[in-house]
Amino acid sequence: MTTAADGTAEPAVRVRFLGDFELTVNGAPVQRWRAGKARGLFQYLVVHRGQMLTRDRLYASLWPGADAAAGSSLKVAAHALRRVLDAHPDHPGDSGIRLVYRDFGYVLHITGLWSDLDRFQELVHTGLRAAAAGDAPLARTRLRAAIGLYGGEFLRGESADWVVEQREYLRALALRALGVLRTDAEAREEFVELIEICKRTLEIDRHHEETYRALMAAHGRRGELACVRRWYELCARRMRDELGVAPGHETQRLLATLIPAVARASAPVPAVTGAPPATVRALRPAARRTGTPAWSPDVRTTAQARPVRRARPDNRAAAALARAADQATA
Repeated sequence: MTTAADGTAEPAVRVRFLGDFELTVNGAPVQRWRAGKARGLFQYLVVHRGQMLTRDRLYASLWPGADAAAGSSLKVAAHALRRVLDAHPDHPGDSGIRLVYRDFGYVLHITGLWSDLDRFQELVHTGLRAAAAGDAPLARTRLRAAIGLYGGEFLRGESADWVVEQREYLRALALRALGVLRTDAEAREEFVELIEICKRTLEIDRHHEETYRALMAAHGRRGELACVRRWYELCARRMRDELGVAPGHETQRLLATLIPAVARASAPVPAVTGAPPATVRALRPAARRTGTPAWSPDVRTTAQARPVRRARPDNRAAAALARAADQATA
């Protein structure tokens, strides 16, 4: 296949893993699979293409708990995959896809493949290297392109262990790329771009505290204290309701710096474990007798506590009020 504009060859096989799975062969989308596991087998083989995958490994990933020696599921899925994609090992079709059985396992070969998974990883790694080398413009270009490709989590809706493992790895890569872009936008004081980057980050991880702090700090610099408070409250509510924890000390300290009154009224007081938290130390009276040791939960005194004497009731004030009342009515 060639493009009309420049006559260059386009990949015969295009695969999208990020978000909803899509497979296009020679410009035609593949939508019908002849066996239930044929699509899962193809997805796994594409991610590990060029490698010889043993039957045991394929069964463990795609049919966990099944007996690889006795089962025929892999053979059925491989046969269906060859028919759907015209992937015969000896005479592949125009797509250049070949599924080869060798040494008690399978190898997938594809000529001219484009995959959003491969391109995303390439862009992220190139961008991170550029950032480490101090080339901010190149890093910005590569990482923006990578995030543009990240259309959703890897194989959205699938729940196999190998899918979840790959999904978390790619999710971490996306968050790392967004973190570099966020730092870059903060350094350039590009507020609108920073907000968009933070919004994208929270779409991937709604509990990403560093992003909430970036939003709070950005609004604080602009004097938008109501926005600071709302971002903190959203962070605190999500952390409490969905994770059962409070925002970290760094987030609470930032709120206290930007809006001290709100922080004192709404921030939870952390439990005392070991040394007292900074919030407790800040509230402790500063004056202290010379030589008196700082507070510590481990400090013990050898002196016996003095008994507390019960105060006698003082009736003088009540008697004076009574005399004043008598004089007023005389």
